[in-house]
Amino acid sequence: MQMLDKFPMEGGQKDPKQRIIPFLPGRLILFRRSHIRDVAVKRLIPIDEYCKALIQLPPYISQCEEVLQFFETRPDDLTPPKE
Repeated sequence: MQMLDKFPMEGGQKDPKQRIIPFLPGRLILFRRSHIRDVAVKRLIPIDEYCKALIQLPPYISQCEEVLQFFETRPDDLTPPKE
């Protein structure tokens, strides 16, 4: 949402045909804990496509602070849970 506010033209707010910022795949509602892995696996391809499209945007967008924060490594990324 921050990117759409920062780049309204590229986000298609004035003219949806001019949108170049990709749509972030929406959240899915989880009903049971056993479905968490299934949902994560189903979301891998759309999220991968989103990330690839995001980094292929012009540098003023793909290298903006919001994108860099989105891809920033967090401590949990370096030592993920073993489960």
